[in-house]
Amino acid sequence: MTDPDTSESQTTVTAHKHRHPKQEQEPASEEVTEVAPDVIRTQLPVNLPGLGHVNCYVIEDKQGIAVVDPGLPGDDSWKALSNRLRTAGYTVNNIHTVIVTHSHFDHFGGAERIRSETGAKILTHRNFRKAFNRSEIEENEDSDALDPNSEEAQQAVIERIFSERLPWGTKRTKPEPEEIERFRKMGRFNSSWFKTPEPNVEVEDNEIIELGGREWLSVHTPGHTNDHLCLWDPVNGIMFSGDHVLPSITPHIGGITPEADPLAKFFGSLERMTDFDNVLVALPAHGHPFTNLKERSMEIIDHHQERLQTIRDASHQLIGGTVTDYMRVLFSERAWGDMAESETYAHLEHLKESGELTRGSDNGIFTYTSTD
Repeated sequence: MTDPDTSESQTTVTAHKHRHPKQEQEPASEEVTEVAPDVIRTQLPVNLPGLGHVNCYVIEDKQGIAVVDPGLPGDDSWKALSNRLRTAGYTVNNIHTVIVTHSHFDHFGGAERIRSETGAKILTHRNFRKAFNRSEIEENEDSDALDPNSEEAQQAVIERIFSERLPWGTKRTKPEPEEIERFRKMGRFNSSWFKTPEPNVEVEDNEIIELGGREWLSVHTPGHTNDHLCLWDPVNGIMFSGDHVLPSITPHIGGITPEADPLAKFFGSLERMTDFDNVLVALPAHGHPFTNLKERSMEIIDHHQERLQTIRDASHQLIGGTVTDYMRVLFSERAWGDMAESETYAHLEHLKESGELTRGSDNGIFTYTSTD
């Protein structure tokens, strides 16, 4: 999932209420458009923080079509996908390959259903993993015997999620009852919602992939997730950028990961984007196609460097500050919550790894102090 650019000062919050939504927040359009030779953009509905749609790209060839990121699990997304393909002159049965850019459920949700109906291959990076801890989904040994849509099963998922301690020591923030009910109706607390597909084609970095009658290069871009995969067509200048580089919001970099320093990996992956010459179009997972991949990658680096500097400056007053303390400095109040804490934690850990902060613990809650 992505996090809206929440770095603006608190004084601008009122003004934001009157702005048009950013590209990634726009609701899914039924429009189907060719955005590159033999590449069609469709938009599937998403209702997640900071997002209104996910782009599901269709790559055409003589064998049928490959699709990139087939949206959320559930009937609403499936119906939208079927309708968009029909508009493009295809059906689900024409899909021979599903490419999943990374292990977030708004990207992989439709993959297993496509495979069960068509026998399509599912292609991911080798590191592809569950977006949530395996224990969150499988700790109940009897879960397979339960109806995943039953109130009992959904309540079990709710209790597991909101009783969990986050890596920095605090517990997840439980939404208001009406928000939980809205998520329940969407199926968000159905344990099968988070179940990732099992890929049968796994690629490493710099492998050649044959799709759409052309060769694509796999580009491993860890950061947003450790399994994030971009695809590069050097002949036609097309880069599928997934959630790695988005046109108007900054991808969420979370600390809930086995990686010691995901932000450092993200910086490296963004810098790598500047090495690709003759990029005519970047095709993101959210928002519109764009042409300034190098410049946009550097903007995102600068954005996170500014956040790091904000933490450095605050650390001289926040002696032994917690992740929550630093989050309240780094983000405006409208953004406070688990995602903001997770991103703050990733930045604090980056500064710890570089030797600029030391980490302590107060009754299981991490604290950070400047080494200056």
